[in-house]
Amino acid sequence: MEFDYFSNNEDSTMNRNRRNLLASGWRPFQRDFDLDFFWEILCNDTHEFNKKTVDLLSYYADALGRTNYSWWSNILNVASDYTRSEFEKYWNYITPAPLTPDYRYKDILSTETPIIQLVSRNSIPIDYVLNRLQEITVLRVLEILGCPDIITQYYAESDFYYPIDKFINWERIDVINTVLAYWSKYDIWLQITPYERGRRQYTLMAIALKPLINKATYNLAMMLSGYKSRVGKVDSQFSINSFPRDIQEFSDTVQQTILDQKQLAVLVHGEPGTGKTAWTQAVAKEILVPLGFVIFILDHDAITNFIPPTYIENICLIINEADNLAQDRASEAAQNNNQTEHILSLLDGTVYQSVIDDAGIQIQQRLVVLMTCNTTDRLDPAMLRKGRVDLIYEFNHKFV
Repeated sequence: MEFDYFSNNEDSTMNRNRRNLLASGWRPFQRDFDLDFFWEILCNDTHEFNKKTVDLLSYYADALGRTNYSWWSNILNVASDYTRSEFEKYWNYITPAPLTPDYRYKDILSTETPIIQLVSRNSIPIDYVLNRLQEITVLRVLEILGCPDIITQYYAESDFYYPIDKFINWERIDVINTVLAYWSKYDIWLQITPYERGRRQYTLMAIALKPLINKATYNLAMMLSGYKSRVGKVDSQFSINSFPRDIQEFSDTVQQTILDQKQLAVLVHGEPGTGKTAWTQAVAKEILVPLGFVIFILDHDAITNFIPPTYIENICLIINEADNLAQDRASEAAQNNNQTEHILSLLDGTVYQSVIDDAGIQIQQRLVVLMTCNTTDRLDPAMLRKGRVDLIYEFNHKFV
């Protein structure tokens, strides 16, 4: 007799995983008979229904009609694994399957977790920051959603469900195969796919994710400088009212323009110590955060590789020392890099609006760029052209 080691080992692994699912709280999903569903099969799939019914009856006839076995042995054969398996197939045919996602949903947001940062000369730190933002957004949305209406998992040709009353958090859910969860109140699906080393992919699918994403990203800020990054919320040492009267009035103009325009670029310049950076932080905290803007504080290298995330509706970029970023292309220093072209494309909208999905969040995306510099002398003239930088103001007040 030939021994199939791989097949036997695979069966052993499946049985072990099945036991682990049951031990961790999962339960076999029992399909309920639904008269309406059964009637639809009778009316619309009559031929297949008759074929499967005859096949099932023939299995039972074979099990009961064996002539070389006693009657009680034939009755026991009816309850054998083989006959029971055929009945389960028939039962699964005449009863509705567990709910599954509508993969035609237009709003989809996915993340792998945990996000791993790889620091090297070849890696771009902005990629880590954007991936971390997406992870935080998905996990915060799940916190807002809370306990789902149903959690299912298909494994080894069987459906399992996780009792809702035992749900604590997603980290405690044992995921061997794809896990599905559904919130009927929001009409949102979650799909969890396991990866090696305990990593997972969380995918949210819905008709409209925007309201939940806006809640999940409220008061969220991300800073990237060199290889240092931080995720948190905007803090400001000074309020707008603590600035001189003329700057307060300029702040009112900025606020009104933010409300009126879909895209806005603001440049403030002045000598060191005039409060330019402090002002951008105050505007972000007092004006932009209450309006639902996600704040990105990026250095020169980060902004060069930055493309606004399409799932975020309101984005604010704070760029300090912009004169180092958008240098006059006529100068020798600016000819050695393409940072000027990138920032100009960002302000024009050509970087991220060349191709848009008119059914998603991106069509409604708003972008505010706050830039500071000590002098405008080194800036490329094209940057100061009308339509790129909307508001320019000089700070003269020295903070003591």
